[in-house]
Amino acid sequence: MTLDNRQDVRNVLVTVLFLNVTVMLIKAGLGWWTGSLSLFADALHSITDSANNVLGLTMNRLASPEPDREHPYGHQKFDAIGALGIAAFLGIACFEILEGAVGHLFNHESPVEMSPQVLELLLVVLGINIVVAVYERRVGERVGSSILLSDAQHTMSDIWVTAMVMLGLVGVGFGYQWVDVVLAFPVCVLVFASGWSVLQHNLPWLVDEMAIAPEAIHDAVINVPGVLNCHDIASRGLLGRQSFIEMHLVVDSDSVEVAHNITEEVESILEQKYAPVRATIHIEPQSYSSEQISFGEVSATEQGI
Repeated sequence: MTLDNRQDVRNVLVTVLFLNVTVMLIKAGLGWWTGSLSLFADALHSITDSANNVLGLTMNRLASPEPDREHPYGHQKFDAIGALGIAAFLGIACFEILEGAVGHLFNHESPVEMSPQVLELLLVVLGINIVVAVYERRVGERVGSSILLSDAQHTMSDIWVTAMVMLGLVGVGFGYQWVDVVLAFPVCVLVFASGWSVLQHNLPWLVDEMAIAPEAIHDAVINVPGVLNCHDIASRGLLGRQSFIEMHLVVDSDSVEVAHNITEEVESILEQKYAPVRATIHIEPQSYSSEQISFGEVSATEQGI
């Protein structure tokens, strides 16, 4: 069984795209009005938000969990690829912010203009970003979407960026023009940290890192009536979204029909415990057994115990 959450994800991304475009236009207008470097950097960051949503909608359309001839394991890694695209956009935004800040340190620019109306509009922007981040995270956790969770992480960084920009503008209001430039650097650090978090979350899925501890699978399977031995267990995918399990099984019967029934019971147990999951089980003769639960392990026999 596979879970197709694409419609839920698509609905969220369309809504968030509209809100992000609104936020981007407000920030760009305020940046042009005030001449603030940090506010321009924040507007650039918001451009990546909108680009992320467009990328997410594209990848979401491709990320069907259903297998086909060309993709027998489904297409869900497109979801993770879309999340990596978000990380790339964050990296680009980080570079642009740094470049602008360094340039302003060595060039005399027009002073930043400040007014209470600017802060009021930024408070509206901050409120929109908070709503978007909470909304995306809740739906992302409910449906298990890497794209929504990654974009929520991105939006959280946007909240901190906007808050820091507001702090800088308050400093400018008190006559400290240098605060606007200096705060562009921690803004860059926050953007980079957000991108790094997205990479850490999605790379394990793309490189087929273990999805479920083989010992946990072994403990669930070995208690099934008729199972004598379970070894060479491997798993990949994303637990709760779509997992794939492979294993070798020794059963207490020479009958193909009985062995088949025991295998189906094992698959049923795994489905109940780790759904959705697809298990591939290799049956071996009763005369064979192994103490190696998974790969890369040294069995007790090999250790001479």
